[in-house]
Amino acid sequence: MSSKNDSKDTWQDIATDSDNLQEIVSKGQSKFKQISLVGRLIPIALILLIGFGIMTAWYTVPSDSVAVVQRFGKYLKNVEPGLHFKLPLGIDVTTIVPVKRQLKQEFGFTTPGAKDPYQSPRGGAQETKLETEMVTGDLNAALVEWVIQYRIADPVKFLFEVREPSETLRYVSESVMREVVGDRTVDEVITIGRQEIEVEALTKMQGLSTKYAMGISIDQVQLKNINPPKPVQASFNEVNQAQQEKEKLINEARRDYNKVIPLAEGEKDQRIREADGYRLKRVNEAEGDAARFSALFAEYSKAPEVTRRRIYIETLQTVLPKIRSKIIIDEKTRGILPLLNLSSLNGEQP
Repeated sequence: MSSKNDSKDTWQDIATDSDNLQEIVSKGQSKFKQISLVGRLIPIALILLIGFGIMTAWYTVPSDSVAVVQRFGKYLKNVEPGLHFKLPLGIDVTTIVPVKRQLKQEFGFTTPGAKDPYQSPRGGAQETKLETEMVTGDLNAALVEWVIQYRIADPVKFLFEVREPSETLRYVSESVMREVVGDRTVDEVITIGRQEIEVEALTKMQGLSTKYAMGISIDQVQLKNINPPKPVQASFNEVNQAQQEKEKLINEARRDYNKVIPLAEGEKDQRIREADGYRLKRVNEAEGDAARFSALFAEYSKAPEVTRRRIYIETLQTVLPKIRSKIIIDEKTRGILPLLNLSSLNGEQP
């Protein structure tokens, strides 16, 4: 009995060892398959890694921009427009900054299709309305809309000196505009003070941008629509209409003044010149007559009889042609001499 039990145990051990061997062989085969699969994936991964490295090793900078290069997060250099190469796999990181493009921010309104998230208010209509509501120096309210146009002058400061420089510029612009509008009356803001507000706001905004080292150069500040609040807008429109009518009447009066006054001045100058000319004429004639009389008197003093007769003859030569009917009387005759009618010969009535 014991021998049969021992043989049975032996066969069981052999069977168990056989099962263990098969399990070991199957595990080895699976591990070999895994190793062979990994061996196949490694070249594929290397090829993908090399391809990705090649793709990230070059970049293009547009003509209106520069690229700021960072190596391991530290600023390295600025790169001009064109095709350039860098260290791949995120070692070098480039940021494109449009330094030659003129950017703008709008306050109080929104242009459809704007790509810059800071170009217009991000809070919707309510935020837009709050930006435009301002108090003037005479404690009146006004709704002011404006636009600022700027360029990125220093890309390094723009990227690294101030967090969100575009958003900071919005806050600076709104603060400065409220300060400038608060120093003027509502009439100046709406009518005659627009240009002064633009110039002063530009100067102060640029000063704060330089102080905060934002790397931004502000080119222009332009006021758009300036309106009173809606409850009093009708009254303000009537006042503006009256002001425009007043300016119109003043301009018409100035036009008539400029039309009449120069004409009167011209007539005055003409009459003065005519009087001066007549005066000179009379003076010259009088001086000429006096000179002629003086010369005649000198000749008369030399030969009185001859001069007297010559004066008589010259006078008759001047007077007789002007007389149409002539009667000549001789002292020795007592009657009138019948003379030929000379006037009829010329076709004139006697």
